[in-house]
Formats: sequence, structure tokens, C-alpha cells
Amino acid sequence: MDSYFGSRLHHRLRETVRDFAEREVRPRIAEMESSRSVHHELSRLICDQGWLGATISQEYGGMGAGHLAKTIIIEELSRVSGAMGAMVQASQLGTAKIVHFGSDEQRKTWLPSIAAGECLPTIAVTEPESGGHVLGMTADAVRDGDDYLLNGSKVFVGNSHVGDLHGVVVRTGPGSKGLTAFLVEADRPGFRLGPQQQTMGLHGFSFGELIFENCRVPASNRLGDEGDGLAVAYSSSVLYGRANLTAVSLGIHQAILEETTRFCAERHRYGKPLHHLPTVKLKLGQMQSRLMTARLAAYHAVHLLDQGLSCDAELMNAKLVNVEAAIDSGRNAMEIHAAAGLFTDRPIERYLRDAHHIFAPAGTSDIQLLRLAEVALGQDKGSWSEKLADLLKLEPLHA
Repeated sequence: MDSYFGSRLHHRLRETVRDFAEREVRPRIAEMESSRSVHHELSRLICDQGWLGATISQEYGGMGAGHLAKTIIIEELSRVSGAMGAMVQASQLGTAKIVHFGSDEQRKTWLPSIAAGECLPTIAVTEPESGGHVLGMTADAVRDGDDYLLNGSKVFVGNSHVGDLHGVVVRTGPGSKGLTAFLVEADRPGFRLGPQQQTMGLHGFSFGELIFENCRVPASNRLGDEGDGLAVAYSSSVLYGRANLTAVSLGIHQAILEETTRFCAERHRYGKPLHHLPTVKLKLGQMQSRLMTARLAAYHAVHLLDQGLSCDAELMNAKLVNVEAAIDSGRNAMEIHAAAGLFTDRPIERYLRDAHHIFAPAGTSDIQLLRLAEVALGQDKGSWSEKLADLLKLEPLHA
């Protein structure tokens, strides 16, 4: 599939990321699993590779490599560690808001730092009481001279405890036109982090709480105009969040299949490897079929992004298919492993735990189905990939 959608440069990028993941990430997994807290050192090491700049143009020091290249990076990291794949995917949402809505000055200030791995961005939208209902947010910003005062909190913020620059959407007025986005540096007075809570999976990654208490932010840190916050939130989720989480699911899914086929070759029943049992072989066939279909959906969607073509529906479907397929294959893998899958000496239980973490962000499967139904009925409310086509289209890797 690489040869159809990509090029030799994409293939070399995959080899580079896979080699790094095996050398630098895999040896640290046991530590991340035992500590169950954000791994600052490894996060920074990954940033240093320049991969956060995959979709930043070369004008700002980025790779300018496109969305398929970004998918390959996230997929290969997630194949070894869903947590580190999630770290990179979350940073890409923080990058997107500056690329799409930042002023010339904001782009010149922040994009080169992100591309160089010196700044790790985030995006913060969700609140404790509103969940996925963006218009239900209550955190606010009040104008005070040349500044704004931010108050409230955000939860489930990817890279919360390792991020340097938080893109925060808050309320500046009533209704859908009353949301505004700001860039908030992590060292600003009035900003603090909530305690990091332990989670089921993605150990080594942080998605916690940001708290603002009269946090003074200059008006020059505002992204776009007052009232642009809803567009910042929606476009980042639709165009980057869904594609990036698709890539995390795809990498985990690949790892599930590889580990299960390895297990089936090692274990013997009735004098033959386990995969000789027809019931086991059927499950392996299902897993292989799911993975092939999921990868096709993922690569096709981001290929359209790279071409600057309308693809909101394809991105929704890619996230839906990949998340559900990875979870289903994880369950099949646990059935094949049986009791052996319950112990942490094998990674299969980690893969299944991590796969469930990708279900809710950027819309649960039910949300994707509802939006796809609107497409079928002709009731969809416009295409973000069309509105932002000029900024999404990069010169993809060739040769």
C-alpha cells in the first residue's frame, strides 16, 4: 500500500521512525508502564527528531512532508508505544491551529520552534461539565485593556503535563459566535496544571487538566478574531484529530496482529503450532482483513488531504473503521492468547488497553456515524477540508 499512496521517501521515513521506535522507545516501555506517568525525557527526544513539523511548511523550518508522512510517523511510533504515538498526534492538533488561524507574526514566532522540537503545543477545548458539547463550555476570557483575563478549566488535554504552548478555546460572549482561541504559554502566571491522574492505558502520555485563575494573556496571543474559536476547535478536530487518532489506532492494530502471529508460531497444541487450529486461523484471517481495510481507509483519507480535496467524510470513516477494527482485533487476540494474554510479560493486554483510549477523542464512533448519516442525507454542514484547502495542501514527499 505504501507504493500506491506513497513513494520511496515515504518508505525511508517509515524505516527511520521504526528504527528509532525500536531503539529508543521500546526499551522505555516497562518504565512507563510501571510509573504510569508522563515520560518527559522520551517526549522531548521524539520532539528533537523534527517530526512535529511534518505538516509545517519548509518556509517555517518544517518538513513540509504532508499528511500521509505524518500518518506514517504516528503509526510507526504507535506500533511500539500507543502513548508516544498519542503524544505526537496531540501535538499536531496544537500545530494545526497556528497554521490555519495564526497571524504572520504568530507563525513566524512559534512554527519554527515547533518544527525544531523546542516547543510542544497542545489544544484545550473540553471541559468537565460540557464534554464533547463545545458550545456548553463556560471557561471565559474578559478583555482588560491590551490583555484578556482567562478563568476556568479544561480537561482531557493531550500533552497537558509536557506541553509548552496551550491553544485554549474559551467563551468571550454568548452563543456559537462567542468562542475565541488564545495561545497560552505554560509559564504564564495564573495558569497551573491539575494533578496527573492514573489511567487505564497510554502510560507515558498525559491528558490532564489545565486551570486558569485570572491568567493574563496579551491580545496579541489571540488566534484570529473574537468569535473564531468554534472554527479553531472544529477544524482541528475534524481535519487533524480524526486523521491523527486513526494513525494511532492503525499502529496499535499492526502491533496486535504481529504479536498474535508470533504467539501462534511459538505455542504448540497437539504437536503443531497454534495457528494450525482452524478456529485460530480464522481469527487471524479476520484480523488481517480488518487491518488491510483499516489501512486503506486511513491512507486514502490523508491522501485526499495532501491533494487539497474535500475529505471530511473520509476522515470520519477512517477514524470509525480504524478504532473499531483495532478494538475488535484486540479482542480476537485476547481470545487466542486466552489466559496467557492476562499477564504483563506479553504486550497484548497493553495494546487492548491503549486501543480503547482512542475511542472517545475527536468524536466517539456514534458521533462519526451520526455525521456520516448527515452526509448520506445531504444534511452535512459544509466541509472544513474545502474551506482550508489552501493551507492543508502541502508538497508531499516524492521520489
